[in-house]
Amino acid sequence: MSKKTLLESINTPSDLKKLNKNQLPQLCDELRQFIIDELSQNPGHLGSSLGVVELSVALHYVFNTPYDRVVWDVGHQAYAHKILTGRRELFHTNRQFKGISGFPSPKESEYDSFGTGHSSTSISAALGMSVAAKLKGEDLRQVVAVIGDGSLTGGLAFEGLNNASINPNNLLIILNDNGIAIDPIKSGIGKFLSNIHTSATYNSFRFAIYKILKWLHLMNDERKNKIIRLGNSLKASNINKNNIFEGLNIRYFGPIDGHDIQGLVHKLEKIKRFEGPKVLHCITVKGKGYKSAEDSATVWHAPGIFNKETGERIKENNEQQPPLFQDVFGHTLLELAKENDKIVGITPAMPSGCSMCFMMKEMPHRVFDVGIAEGHAVTFSAGLAKEGLIPFCNIYSSFMQRAYDNVIHDVALQNLKVILCLDRAGIVGSDGATHQGEFDMAYFRCIPNLTIASPYNEIELRNLMFTALHHNGPFVIRYPRGKGYVVDWRKPMEVFPIGKGRCLKKGNQLAVISIGPIGNKVADAIELLGDDKEKVAHYDLRFVKPLDTDLLNEIGDNFSKIITVEDGVLNGGVGSEILEFMSEKHYQIQVERMGIPDQFVEHGTPNELYEMLGLDAKSIYKKIVETLKK
Repeated sequence: MSKKTLLESINTPSDLKKLNKNQLPQLCDELRQFIIDELSQNPGHLGSSLGVVELSVALHYVFNTPYDRVVWDVGHQAYAHKILTGRRELFHTNRQFKGISGFPSPKESEYDSFGTGHSSTSISAALGMSVAAKLKGEDLRQVVAVIGDGSLTGGLAFEGLNNASINPNNLLIILNDNGIAIDPIKSGIGKFLSNIHTSATYNSFRFAIYKILKWLHLMNDERKNKIIRLGNSLKASNINKNNIFEGLNIRYFGPIDGHDIQGLVHKLEKIKRFEGPKVLHCITVKGKGYKSAEDSATVWHAPGIFNKETGERIKENNEQQPPLFQDVFGHTLLELAKENDKIVGITPAMPSGCSMCFMMKEMPHRVFDVGIAEGHAVTFSAGLAKEGLIPFCNIYSSFMQRAYDNVIHDVALQNLKVILCLDRAGIVGSDGATHQGEFDMAYFRCIPNLTIASPYNEIELRNLMFTALHHNGPFVIRYPRGKGYVVDWRKPMEVFPIGKGRCLKKGNQLAVISIGPIGNKVADAIELLGDDKEKVAHYDLRFVKPLDTDLLNEIGDNFSKIITVEDGVLNGGVGSEILEFMSEKHYQIQVERMGIPDQFVEHGTPNELYEMLGLDAKSIYKKIVETLKK
């Protein structure tokens, strides 16, 4: 009978607290191996999770969770946290349909104090919790925000930092500094963090003096802030470097070794007694404990299935397979940039994810990775466009939500030629609700001056990029994650007429109107009809805005029944747009809409989610049959 491991005895943080400190290194080793074992078979975010094993253990060992709040930024790094908080036995379902989420979710566990998925939110959310604790008289409640150096490039993080020193709180910010985001960090804050050095002894001495002065009634908050600013000035002059945290009157500790579990516990036990906002700067290694992940952090951020013994990634044989949409984008952008020296690429920290890395490799001076800063990416692109350059700004659909005002105020209002490429539009998959690109057609179609299009396949994507290049004004192209539909996609490019769709198949009783790649599922559904397929016409709208009014008038004149199909929300989406048109033109026509209902879509494979939502080929086929019978 095998001996029970320490990890097997940990079902909640209360079990963790029963261990003595000398046992914690062994627990960390077991936890790290458990993550490697599980993720080798069930893909997930490996590198970031391995990097915070010790930090996760230390936080739950020192703090009284869930009463004390731990807010994880992004959530890529929360696997160890999940395993320690009662989800070890369920961890094999991570990111799977109806399994546990790959990100913290309050619906899933009381230990997940705040829902995360997008970056740079932890400081603001945790600050709100800490201020709430003060207002409610819960002076014993501790609140911790864990944020990575990559997430610290986001503007929201700085807004939170700026506000932290103003309101009464005991917020502790853990800065997990591994020097690497999904792609290498290219930012001023990254350089700052790599050089920062401040004495922890100095911090302890300063606090001791403060306590004595306060006890002697020689200290109040106004005097305290003046002394802090003076101390920061003296410290900066001494070390020839300003400390941004100290400059904001946030006490700074570190940097310390984020893999020294006993040192972490000791430091956290001391810091938790200090009043006011504070930062603990931890130096960690992304992928710690697994050599392949340590050597290539970008690749091993989310490596897919791999051989845990050899470090070999198990890849699909993609020969004679359609390419990824993002790869078609990346190769086409490079192709266009070679012919037009005005083209520049902009990405918020995702050059590999969106495949802008192809252009970055050959033309590094014409590609700008602005870090996790979507709003800045859009306005920066607007500035480039104002001076005559042609920016292709690639942002994931769900992340573009963060730059909505920037699109309106800085791009559309000035009618600037910015080409916004929305990768990961529609159903994304296992990353779940925070990442599904379901809202973009609805939230963009109401903005003046925007041209919005979605390609049916990879060839269409190339042509729309070429069309956008020849269009004067802002142009939005939305396309999905994953494989396309055409193997031979490198065709000569052509300019599409703006706002014109096409008839893919003629019919005489029912018209199905689709937008984008989901049209391929419609085509498959029609094929299932057998002899009845002659009754069904299929139209590819191609443009969300402007609408092809000639095509819609043709449909209105010839059909009494329409089905619209889109991989976006029904509320305010393309189906609604067509309903509005038919109503305004007084067509007496039956319109059935298919799309994403008024809900956030959970995690699962795209095929599982399309089936759940009734948007797979079989469900579309059933809807066509039902509508034909009405």
